[in-house]
Amino acid sequence: MTRNHPKLTENPYYEGVPDYMTEVYDWAYVDPDWVKFLDRNIVVTTLLFGNDQRLMKSYLAEIEPGMRVWQVAHVYGDLVARAAEKVGPAGVFHLTDVTPIQVEHGSKKLAGKHWSRVIRADAANWYNDDTPYDLICSFFLLHEVPEDRKEQIVNNILDQLPAHGKAVFVDYHRPHPLHPVGWILRGVNAWLEPFAKALWDREISSYAHDADRFEWKKQTFFGGVYQRVIVTRK
Repeated sequence: MTRNHPKLTENPYYEGVPDYMTEVYDWAYVDPDWVKFLDRNIVVTTLLFGNDQRLMKSYLAEIEPGMRVWQVAHVYGDLVARAAEKVGPAGVFHLTDVTPIQVEHGSKKLAGKHWSRVIRADAANWYNDDTPYDLICSFFLLHEVPEDRKEQIVNNILDQLPAHGKAVFVDYHRPHPLHPVGWILRGVNAWLEPFAKALWDREISSYAHDADRFEWKKQTFFGGVYQRVIVTRK
């Protein structure tokens, strides 16, 4: 889909959405009809081969009540609501996303949680000018963006990480060579996820401009298919 397509010029859900989103992920994250269909727990469970709860808990375990938390993109299913609930009214939970429909869905899930705020913003360049966050999480975002955006997002997160804070990246990883899911993902990536294979070939730390200033702790899941990386300042 290209920018001169009528859908992109007439529909407010496409206004200001980056080209790579409309050209590659229109069906998954931008088109309101598809988003309504996909935004449910069973879809997340299926796409993550039943590892969704394990991976979500690996992020949620890092949240303590009263923290200031920034989640850099909306996630399908109930994760954002669970994260906000764990933060609780003594803390702050901010959710950003670059697409209007994702902001809309995230806002509905966080309705009534006065300590939560949904902001339309690009994780590559959005800056928080308030009190620093205690925790910043990228949950399955990096594999969906081009290489230059991966670099921008990682460094924007790290630039805003205070001395006491931590960043959590949960995403894909290179599977064990004999893992059958690896072969499935090769086909899926070639067809639908052109930016994902980069995380098979590069460590998330390699996108950081000054990686040595940070401590990187990686844990893999499901035979190496997924990873959680926790980053803190040295």
